[in-house]
Amino acid sequence: MKYDVVVIGASAGGLTAAISAKKFYPDKTVLVIRKEEVGMIPCGIPYIFGTLKSVDDDVLPVERFLKPLGVDLLTDEVVEIDPKRKVLKTRSGREVAWEKLVIATGSRPAKPNFPGVELEGIYTISKDYEYLKRLREKIEEAERIVIVGGGFIALEVGDEIRKLGKEVTLVVRSRLLRSSFDPEFSEMIEERLKEVGVNIIHGQVEAFEGSGKVEKIRLLDGKEVPADLVILSTGYKPNVELAIKAGLKVTRYGIWTDEYMRTSHPDIFAVGDCVEHRDFFTGKPYGLMLASTATFEARIAGANLFKLQIVRENRRTIGVYSTHVAGLTLAAAGLTEEAAKKEGFEVIVGYGKGPDRHPAKFPDTSMVTVKLIFSRDRGAILGAQIAGGKSVGEMINILALAIQKRLTASELYTLQIATHPLLTASPVGYQILQAAEDALAKLRA
Repeated sequence: MKYDVVVIGASAGGLTAAISAKKFYPDKTVLVIRKEEVGMIPCGIPYIFGTLKSVDDDVLPVERFLKPLGVDLLTDEVVEIDPKRKVLKTRSGREVAWEKLVIATGSRPAKPNFPGVELEGIYTISKDYEYLKRLREKIEEAERIVIVGGGFIALEVGDEIRKLGKEVTLVVRSRLLRSSFDPEFSEMIEERLKEVGVNIIHGQVEAFEGSGKVEKIRLLDGKEVPADLVILSTGYKPNVELAIKAGLKVTRYGIWTDEYMRTSHPDIFAVGDCVEHRDFFTGKPYGLMLASTATFEARIAGANLFKLQIVRENRRTIGVYSTHVAGLTLAAAGLTEEAAKKEGFEVIVGYGKGPDRHPAKFPDTSMVTVKLIFSRDRGAILGAQIAGGKSVGEMINILALAIQKRLTASELYTLQIATHPLLTASPVGYQILQAAEDALAKLRA
């Protein structure tokens, strides 16, 4: 069995790499190898516990994307890559030869090594279909559910489970969404979660306790939290074992790649959660696990497999996030004010606030708060945070592009926009422009 292009992995990154490869090189043969017969839409997993009625409602329709393009699909597990022979081996004993290979093996939950972590009733947010079906069943049977973690998935899962009428408690080591938002936004979402009935305890887990099955969590301060079921949402780690075995360059954050998503082997590419990322401003390596980032990288890889034609300005990555929890939408891009100062930037911060419809008497109008962080020296935008209604999810994309293009407060202030009473804030009070104006005034002070 031989293909021009083989993609290992059929989630967001793998699918997009295969689609882009076929669109840029229609005469090339493409094969996608997936480990599981049924794959999940990763970002939709929290909603299988509430808004969606079953795990099946979040299944990724892989065939629907690939079949019309003539991309072949194989369900098997790749166990070895031979870069010299350009052959891979699968669990079932198949050998597949390739001209170009894309590794999109994703990530898996990181399970902290707390005493008692192996007790029955302690789960992670896996991406495995059968595992998630069992977890959903167990959640329906439980009454007191404790989620350990304060990131996006922890908040989304907690908010969804409380819709089932369960008693939900979040155990958070510091503050909510700390790596993506400044304290005022963390406080905003914590207040909203408490309003809808989610308990939040700030503390650090010492151990899980119970007789065979988890019954409570003991915190370092001595506090005990009763639990019928515990969900660990303490991050993910990249699946890099295949790459290591193949002799590719791998760091603590994932597989090393260049600006074209090539690994240390020129004919092997890698994208998504399994690769190392480098911060847009500092160039420091870090881990970033977002479907939007995976597809961005996959489009670059797919386009450049046989000819370097889509050129990135640099290899650096901007983290762009959004979530909708307890009726509040939050979004962020780039550096927080805290992170910018920690990296040595002298910053100016601008704020804008107002309704997302005009007049504000329209039904479903929400208040939107925008925070923009600029460098004092050039006035270039470093980061953005927004809270409000669902329009926030698209507003952040404007600001992500502004960060990517290193726009200044002055350039953002003169941004030409479309507004409509039913769709946006007033042209007089458009929050991004307000925040840019606020920052400009401070820069000139």
